[in-house]
Amino acid sequence: MSAAPSTIAPEATQQLTKEDLVKYLASGCKPREKWRIGTEHEKLGYNTADNSRIGYDVIQKLLQGLCDRFGWQPVMEGEYIIGAELDGQSVSLEPGGQFELSGAPLETLHMTCAETNNHLYQTKTIAKELGIGFLGLGFDPKWRVEDVPVMPKHRYRIMRSYMPKRGTLGHDMMFRSTTIQVNLDFEDEADMVEKMRIGMALQPVATALFANSPFRDGKDTGYISWRSHVWTDVDPDRTGILPFVWDADFGFERYTEYALDVPMYFLYRNGTYEDATQQRGTFREYLEGRLPIAPGQYPTLKDWETHLTTIFPEVRLKRYMEMRGADGGPWDSICALPALWVGLLYTREIQTEAYEMIKGWSMEDHQHLRDSVPSTGLKTPFHDGTVQDVAKQVLALSRKGLQARGKGEESFLKPLEVIANTGVTAGDALRKRYHEEWGSNVDNIFSEEFTY
Repeated sequence: MSAAPSTIAPEATQQLTKEDLVKYLASGCKPREKWRIGTEHEKLGYNTADNSRIGYDVIQKLLQGLCDRFGWQPVMEGEYIIGAELDGQSVSLEPGGQFELSGAPLETLHMTCAETNNHLYQTKTIAKELGIGFLGLGFDPKWRVEDVPVMPKHRYRIMRSYMPKRGTLGHDMMFRSTTIQVNLDFEDEADMVEKMRIGMALQPVATALFANSPFRDGKDTGYISWRSHVWTDVDPDRTGILPFVWDADFGFERYTEYALDVPMYFLYRNGTYEDATQQRGTFREYLEGRLPIAPGQYPTLKDWETHLTTIFPEVRLKRYMEMRGADGGPWDSICALPALWVGLLYTREIQTEAYEMIKGWSMEDHQHLRDSVPSTGLKTPFHDGTVQDVAKQVLALSRKGLQARGKGEESFLKPLEVIANTGVTAGDALRKRYHEEWGSNVDNIFSEEFTY
């Protein structure tokens, strides 16, 4: 999810066509020398005095501190500060106050990690004074949805009301989960198609390597990535692995066709979100002037851009590509996630090898991995081995890709290589300690060891 639009979307003065929407996606194509890396990560804030989730009053002070001390510019929604921006970076709030950094498009993984370090230094400096900490986990281990303060962002109020109509775990996703994502570029339509297929196929491998969310409501869920499982029951209109990605005709137009038929959450007009969920109108209806809440009105490209942020497949296409399969985690995992995907997808020869590896997988293979990995992780049976075997192969390819880039970035893969070689994920380690050391008490996780 992204922050509220920083500018008001005007009403369309010229009616758009589907071809305009396709061209919008295609405008993301870039020559290789202009490819960049954009890393996003979310953190769960808690009050160190009692481990409770932090409310907006504290987050407001944190955001204001970033602006006053470190030169960030505030992002406002009405009277509320809901984010901040600086040098291509933005800080925003997820529905339950999860604190997110959306990094600037950067050239190397070293720059990405430096950006992460700088952000964590600034955040921790202010957080310590406010008596708060941030957990590096993929899901809130203790607090129920009703215990989580709600942020004053109107789009989230609309989503909160709508989610239970489409699935049983939407509120878990909104208020209790965190992730690490990387945004990557593509050269042309053929390159986008290949990257989407590799990304969709290998997203469960990333989920297994980054699995770090075994707890919910103070209990062991039986999953090593409850966060990933949550996404299987949020909203079938806008989530999943998108089987059409493997069809022969997949491209920008086919993704546009998919997005056109996803029901809209809202319209953003004159600084206000108008609820579009009651009649479940689609963007296609809006494009044709038939949207129930705005008959005779037509969208702008800004509306299309916003609508694309309300679609949540395992790999999301905008004018770049988002890899969405990883749990939130500690510092080294924030750097490791972009390293994994840059190594696979930013060197032509390695991308070709990755595609050769997955191109024969069936739709049943993809669905099996998506359904099974959240609970069994690296131990998931696959073909003649396990996902652990695939992970080792994937990491070997990624390392070769990073070495070929010649920027000394391959060291960022080391935490993942340890996980792949031992077969022990962060989620596995947490479950072991919960049962063997902590007396089944998740309060032990609210400690410096797991706090940024």
